[in-house]
Amino acid sequence: MKSQDETLEEWCRALLQAYKLEDVQVDVNAVLALAGVAAHAVVRPAAPLTTFIAGFAAGLASAPGREMDAESMDAALAVARTLAKDYEAEAAAGTPGE
Repeated sequence: MKSQDETLEEWCRALLQAYKLEDVQVDVNAVLALAGVAAHAVVRPAAPLTTFIAGFAAGLASAPGREMDAESMDAALAVARTLAKDYEAEAAAGTPGE
């Protein structure tokens, strides 16, 4: 039986292949960590929404015709992580979304 990590890496490769993005490197652990931050700082359903938008933003940040680079992905993940933590702090203070 495959481990969870092996299954996720295999799934990631399958997705990348389906989108013809075989050369793109994805840090699965960084994406999962971001999902965890969003799920706990905002609400659980924020996890997939946050990771989708962060990935989309990283793709847009890469120039047309270029491969998505690690710097674009790291920057997109950092923005989403910071936003989720800020939301959590605002919610604790009773002012979410302001």
